[in-house]
Amino acid sequence: MTVGSVLTPRFSLLAAVGGRRERLTTPAALAPAPGREQAVGEVSGAAEAFGIRPGMSVSEALGRCPGLVLHPPDPGRAAGGWERVLRRLEAIGAEVESPRPGEAFFAVDGLRTVWGPGRRDVMARAARAVGMPARLACAPSRFCARAAAANARGRRQAIRVIPPGGEGSFLAPLPVALLDGGLGDREGPDEARARRLVSTLERLGVGTLGDLAGLPRAAIADRFGALGLRAHDLARGLDTPLRPRAPHEDLVQAIGLPEAASGAQLERALELLLGRLLSDPRRRGRAIRSLALEARLAGGGGWSATAVLRSASAAPERLRAALAPKLAALTAPAAALALRAIELAPAAGAQPALAGDPGERRRERLGEAVRQARAAAGSDAVLRVLEVEPGSRVPERWTALVPYNDPAGKR
Repeated sequence: MTVGSVLTPRFSLLAAVGGRRERLTTPAALAPAPGREQAVGEVSGAAEAFGIRPGMSVSEALGRCPGLVLHPPDPGRAAGGWERVLRRLEAIGAEVESPRPGEAFFAVDGLRTVWGPGRRDVMARAARAVGMPARLACAPSRFCARAAAANARGRRQAIRVIPPGGEGSFLAPLPVALLDGGLGDREGPDEARARRLVSTLERLGVGTLGDLAGLPRAAIADRFGALGLRAHDLARGLDTPLRPRAPHEDLVQAIGLPEAASGAQLERALELLLGRLLSDPRRRGRAIRSLALEARLAGGGGWSATAVLRSASAAPERLRAALAPKLAALTAPAAALALRAIELAPAAGAQPALAGDPGERRRERLGEAVRQARAAAGSDAVLRVLEVEPGSRVPERWTALVPYNDPAGKR
């Protein structure tokens, strides 16, 4: 299998500065996310010239470059921008896997019958679909393709092809620092462990992937455990199969808050977004498995949190119970709030109860009446009143009309 890689360096940093690339000509880096390790994220090329790299502690980074500018991360904007890139790749038939914004992987061989006999032809078509500066490569494994893309320099959309069987000789002279982004799927504990592993290997004198691949496997397992064995496999050109995501509708609802909101106001805004999301006709009655709650902070930057349900549901009470505790993690008042459905359950018929429940029958009749009214008069035919700011001096802020969603979770 041949894996294609699309790599856009510093994508999250570019999203944090609002897409203004001129800001990356000076030493800049992503500030630590609230509640995470006090280490910088992606860094600009000017910051790399001072020896600063992702994962370095803030104190050390500022010590190396006192003029370093730390930009608060905006995960919502980065995820939204990268989602548009992934959809353009899916439009050419690619089944993509994306561990983080700025990176995407897909199988190349199945697309050769569509876009050309050569692997480079497929990657050239993917480059046109991306439509932005990116580095592209294809190789026999995911990690090898990522390493090749990271080293594809010199042009706006450089493409590099590693033939089957050549991954070992290609990876051998490369630095072990490439494992930093190849071991951890996402920012978090796994990413921090990968960075510590790379730092330890460098201190022990293991500077290249070839050096790591030549070490005894038993010694690697004894010293570094499962993570070290995975790093050893990657250095030898071995990797796990791709896990492409399931295509899904981009169900997003957002609301701008007239004043920096927190506390009860955010809970009311969340309830409003839930009502709009559940009444979105693109959902087509499907239950929701996971959601992302995103906020644009009043002081700059963004915040996001993901809620995964134990079982898919479209009941407003269950979704609200899963999302409401996430709001307590907000570190600053929010100027805007957005709710994104990440994964939907497949459409399926309803499973009737074995024993009759009067309350359940009433909810079913009410839900059917709501669906008939909306079919005849539109999606805004049935609304309910939601209290927003009952104590406000502005009457228009007392209440808001939101779509009515029955407790059974059907539209």
